[in-house]
This record gives sequence, structure tokens and C-alpha cells, in this order.
Amino acid sequence: MLTRMILAGLLVAGAGCANRAKQDMGGPARFDVAVTETGFTPATVTVPAGKPVTLVVTRKTDATCAKEIVFPEQNIRKPLPLNQAVEISLPASPKREIAYKCGMDMLSGKVVVQ
Repeated sequence: MLTRMILAGLLVAGAGCANRAKQDMGGPARFDVAVTETGFTPATVTVPAGKPVTLVVTRKTDATCAKEIVFPEQNIRKPLPLNQAVEISLPASPKREIAYKCGMDMLSGKVVVQ
């Protein structure tokens, strides 16, 4: 049993290293955002300039109006099913801020490209 636990831990650790290596080799950097009772968490995500990024948004509550996420400037609108990760790919960008909001324009956040 202990051997299985150690082996499982090594496999998980190895998978994490593989993901970092892929990102270091030019793959998009991934950033997690949750939708909680307080809104988008974190509300501000800082990402590197000049590199594509993927936001992974997971709605963890039904107690807000954030049933979808909208990036007006990018013309992106995606539903956010409860407890399901939704990937939003953003192309490489120069330094700037990219606003996003819920479909009802009541909750918002931003991606700060630095």
C-alpha cells in the first residue's frame, strides 16, 4: 500500500514537471480563475507580455450571476458550467490591460499583461 502511494505521488509530481516543461518550451502559460460567491478570484491576473496565455475559469458556485464570461474587446463569450473548467486562450499581447466581465456586466476582472 505504501509503495503504491509513493508511486502515485511520483507520477503526479512527474506530470507537474512535464506541464512546466511544456510551458517553458513556448506553450501557453496557464492561469486559474475561480468564480466564487465574491466574484472572479483572483479579479486581477498578471500575465507575461509577448506570450500566449490560457485562463482556466471554473465556476464553483451558483450564488452569482457569473454563468458566462465575456471579453468584449476580444469578442469572446463563453458559458461557465458549474464545476467545469473552461479554457480561454488569449494570444500573445504587448503590455496592456484586458477587461472581462460576467454576462450581466455585474462582476468583472482584468488581465494585466506585463
